[in-house]
Amino acid sequence: MIPLRDDIPARATPVVTHVLIALNVAVYLVQVSQGPHLDRFIYVYGLVPARYFVPQIADYFSTGQQLFALLSFMFLHGGIWHLLGNMWSLYIFGDNVEDRLGPLRYAAFYLLSGLLSGLAHLLIYRTSTIPTIGASGAIAGVMGAYFLLFPRARVLTLVPILFIPLFFHIPAAFYLGLWFLLQFWNAAGSGSAGGIAWWAHIGGFLAGMGLIHTFERLPAAGIANPPRRTTERLQLLLPAEGGDDPHIRGTVTVSAHEARAGARKLIGIRQGFYEKILRVQVPPGVRDGLVLRLPGLGRRTPEGTAGDLLLTVVVSEHPTR
Repeated sequence: MIPLRDDIPARATPVVTHVLIALNVAVYLVQVSQGPHLDRFIYVYGLVPARYFVPQIADYFSTGQQLFALLSFMFLHGGIWHLLGNMWSLYIFGDNVEDRLGPLRYAAFYLLSGLLSGLAHLLIYRTSTIPTIGASGAIAGVMGAYFLLFPRARVLTLVPILFIPLFFHIPAAFYLGLWFLLQFWNAAGSGSAGGIAWWAHIGGFLAGMGLIHTFERLPAAGIANPPRRTTERLQLLLPAEGGDDPHIRGTVTVSAHEARAGARKLIGIRQGFYEKILRVQVPPGVRDGLVLRLPGLGRRTPEGTAGDLLLTVVVSEHPTR
């Protein structure tokens, strides 16, 4: 299952989430530039349990190096797909948690969740000499917070069956709960410190659940009026049930600039748990109230013909996500 988006719009631009993604990408570029020194780089800046519990190994590192590795490990990644997978999850779930906490509390929450995830791994694999790297533990903390804050949200999920992509809206509580159970399943079956740091994921998720309400009670600080989103991504359309009308009617929201210049929009047509994704080209110079007709994208009639999709253009200076 691949999460594509949630259905809860963020009220403000998630500045810290974007900064964290940028930092992870920047550190990854530094990492891959190490060439033949990459293994040493990861051993110094990754989280190696034996460095903290085996005196003969700990003696090779200064106190500063030991403390810094507790932070730096969560910005390193084992490859491009590891990086992309983590950043995509952070992008989907991070904005709403940041929205709830504000930028400064969210930044502290993220780093503390990552730290606690690393400590969970250290305590379980005390003598392991294998470096653990990745933002997964910190992001698991964000997911744990999301699990408690937005259990009724729905996550648009891609489920590829053979070569057929199917899209389903899955309740966030179910999606994240299943993800957490899979971490336990894999942790119980791994039996070693190698491969994926399952216990770091578990520790991060539990840390996020345990910390979120405490952080909510802390005094808010940071940007008083963060900038509002002014662009849309996927827009959801819920067709009316019943009736003999083969046409599907809905709206597409564009900004004033997009109305003048034209835009390309993604429209999700939800029917039960299934969602069909369409790419709609809004021509330049449209006006509020104009109806765009997309032939053949409506309902099927008993005769085998298809109705049209009729989208009414709504021009807004501040369209929501």
